[in-house]
Amino acid sequence: MAVHSLGRGVGRLLGSLRGRLGQPVRPPCGVSAPRRAASGPPGSAPAAAAAAAQPGSYQALSVLAAQEPAAFWGPLARDTLVWDTPYHTVWDCDFSSGKIGWFLGGQLNVSVNCLDQHVQKSPESVALIWERDEPGTEVRITYRELLETTCRLANTLKRYGVHRGDRVAIYMPVSPLAVAAMLACARIGAVHTVVFAGFSAESLAGRIKDAKCKVVITFNQGLRGGRVVELKRIVDQAVKHCPTVQRVLVAHRTDSKVHMGDLDVPLEQEMAKEDPVCAPESMGSEDMLFMLYTSGSTGLPKGVVHTQAGYLLYAAVTHKLVFDHQPGDIFGCVADIGWITGHSYVVYGPLCNGATSVLFESTPVYPNAGRYWETVERLKINQFYGAPTAIRLLLKYGDAWVKKYDRSSLRTLGSVGEPINYEAWEWLHTVVGDSRCTLVDTWWQTETGGICIAPRPSEEGAEILPGMAMRPFFGIVPVLMDEKGSAIEGGNVSGALCISQAWPGMARTIYGDHQRFVDAYFKAYPGYYFTGDGAYRTEGGYYQITGRMDDVINISGHRLGTAEIEDAMADHPAVPESAVIGYPHDIKGEAAFAFVVLKDGAGDSDVVVQEIKSMVATKIAKYAVPDEILVVRRLPKTRSGKVMRRLLRKIITGEVHDLGDTSTLEDPTVIMEILRAHQKCKDKQAAAK
Repeated sequence: MAVHSLGRGVGRLLGSLRGRLGQPVRPPCGVSAPRRAASGPPGSAPAAAAAAAQPGSYQALSVLAAQEPAAFWGPLARDTLVWDTPYHTVWDCDFSSGKIGWFLGGQLNVSVNCLDQHVQKSPESVALIWERDEPGTEVRITYRELLETTCRLANTLKRYGVHRGDRVAIYMPVSPLAVAAMLACARIGAVHTVVFAGFSAESLAGRIKDAKCKVVITFNQGLRGGRVVELKRIVDQAVKHCPTVQRVLVAHRTDSKVHMGDLDVPLEQEMAKEDPVCAPESMGSEDMLFMLYTSGSTGLPKGVVHTQAGYLLYAAVTHKLVFDHQPGDIFGCVADIGWITGHSYVVYGPLCNGATSVLFESTPVYPNAGRYWETVERLKINQFYGAPTAIRLLLKYGDAWVKKYDRSSLRTLGSVGEPINYEAWEWLHTVVGDSRCTLVDTWWQTETGGICIAPRPSEEGAEILPGMAMRPFFGIVPVLMDEKGSAIEGGNVSGALCISQAWPGMARTIYGDHQRFVDAYFKAYPGYYFTGDGAYRTEGGYYQITGRMDDVINISGHRLGTAEIEDAMADHPAVPESAVIGYPHDIKGEAAFAFVVLKDGAGDSDVVVQEIKSMVATKIAKYAVPDEILVVRRLPKTRSGKVMRRLLRKIITGEVHDLGDTSTLEDPTVIMEILRAHQKCKDKQAAAK
């Protein structure tokens, strides 16, 4: 089933480029694509011909962005952003050394771009609609109010010793004050690191210590799904181990009193003393804006660094074009601000564009499974952007909860965080969108800063195929690589998804460890950015993401290194070794399955398993707890001692008839041992039901 819709936003935003596209554009070097009709992907000969014939078209812009990045991004940056000092060089990038630089010499302030410019034009337009946990209690915040709150908070930070370049940890749920905290850091040149307010004290402490944060901003408590989260208590536990923290600024989401120690400052009281005006710091384009911790294939989370101008431009342009956002629209991204989706498409992209952005504090099923759609009706949301995990969950509740509410305001539906399966895509399109909304399945990462592959923007009326990200965004040049490191040509092929040239929104480094950045993203395929994902390219030149290729699993859209879970379990005194794999899950997309070996005399294995689950929740977060933990006598290892996780995955997914080459196993009988243990566990679970 193909969906057709107009890609209206392209020409409007990029109109300033049209005059530069009068000449035929040659296809860029290194962009390979299969031969197809004149509507083919950028890089094909027919597409180049179409581009030459239609200056300013989607195809022409795609080719220009791939072939001449400076000619494409330079005018966009000049016309989209508010600059203090113009840049002199559009880009200077070298993948071999991990050197990424955009809009060099330019200076600006991100908060001015997100707030001041809109306050000057339309101060009472609504910036944020805070959809609080309890339905029907939404709060609207104007651009003027958000600017004043941001300035008061910025002045408070300065009064408590935060200077340009200092790091600030934000441990807050979705709220206007959390957005103001991010923008206040940007205003004074401080670097924020938002930590998802579901992480444990130990995970929070690890991030604070790695970033050397000077200040932590939090709430006394959080509310989510009718439950209270003791945020301040978690922060108190964390900062005991964080000697760099000088102050903890505590705001109040509830009326409950919490312990206030020597480091603690009542945030609202202190902000009330401050002036609602704060002069913005003029920042270099490549100065750090924020860092966000993400999981890798090792046990240590990495602080991915994003800088000022390039990130903001990319977030704003992708927000406008992928979702066809128009002035006056209500943009509803239901992601948490603790993730990159919340940064780019709740805060920075929408606010830079002067949009009204929804802050969703609750859950998809509180107080019932109609929560999203009741919110759409009440707030008249035009674009809805959420995770496949939530869609799969709501699908199981049936259509009635959707059809109960008026969703006629919706124009664009979006999917983010993981590949969306066909059933969920169809339900979202036909039931939620009444088969009339554009549905954009978006692929991107914390490291990419914004959407890289999505069905829109596109040529007018272009098809959308279910469950497929399809089209690279302007300036994104994908390449599929084989196991030997060679580019794969043509269509109907699969390989490692790489990107062959830099784009403004991409990460610049890993905080404090640039070599790790180079090793993680540029070493596997020299000259290319390696995404860690596999992809399939159709005969038509469209891309479909097939999943992770490294030891990272995607649980409900949250990337988590298997090594992180293994490290947490290894702290249990009864666990000498373990192995964690990802396996398909009908709600989460992927779930973690752990195999653990226990020491002799460990006692009741059921008790140990519960203790292990508790340790993982404490050390990482509840969502990281494996759905299944199977106790085994030993793990399948090669003669060199490497655990063959491939075999474990086949056992769990029932593919034991095709185990592949097992000749390198130290003892092949281990497979039958694990199979028997797995079957015994399944029989026990069936009996319990």
